[in-house]
Amino acid sequence: MPAIELLDNPIWNSLSTAHRNFALGNELAKCYPPEVGPLSGLAEQTAAAYEALRALVAPCAIQVLFLEEAPEQRERWTLIRGGLLSQMIYAGSGTQLPVPPISQMRRLTPSDVPAMVELARLTEPGPFRDRTRELGTFFGIFEGGRLIAMAGQRTRVPGFVEVSAVCTHPEARGRGYARTLMSAVMDRILRDGDTPFLHSFADNHGAIRVYEALGFVLRRHFHLAVLKNEA
Repeated sequence: MPAIELLDNPIWNSLSTAHRNFALGNELAKCYPPEVGPLSGLAEQTAAAYEALRALVAPCAIQVLFLEEAPEQRERWTLIRGGLLSQMIYAGSGTQLPVPPISQMRRLTPSDVPAMVELARLTEPGPFRDRTRELGTFFGIFEGGRLIAMAGQRTRVPGFVEVSAVCTHPEARGRGYARTLMSAVMDRILRDGDTPFLHSFADNHGAIRVYEALGFVLRRHFHLAVLKNEA
């Protein structure tokens, strides 16, 4: 049976298991390559682990951590952003979700990366860089040949895959595209025999209502730490 406890340190355990091929680091700290994204994980929140992480990243680089406890002030790190995150897990039944047919929805490919990065920069769904697409399957909706909405997969551990990068161009909001794309991503995860999970700011009540309608339930909270390496 999949060990749901792996989700208690999702970035660290993703880099230690299913995404170990992406991992940079050691037994104290691990991170994704910068062109994949700034997500990092610590075995424990210790001074030694922060120092190990600092050695992995460039000066002035931004790193993102999900922590059990509020981030503490650490030498040569500056906290850029904090906040409380809700981790939600899919609690529905069955192996297939109804995905409404949209003629201009398709799986995204490497040729779509410039448009994906552009949309992510505009809408800020979370860290998204040139190689983020390599983390899993992404779907997008197009209008007039322009990518206007997308969603995909991010971290993963055995048995669980994260739904992430859910975003819609401001001109196309209110049409249900986020729900449709999430359903497509979730359906893919379920067909592969895994369970979807996701993270959201705990005070983003509108998004959380959408996730609950799709079958997600709250599992736990994390403290977000967006840190700048001041070395």
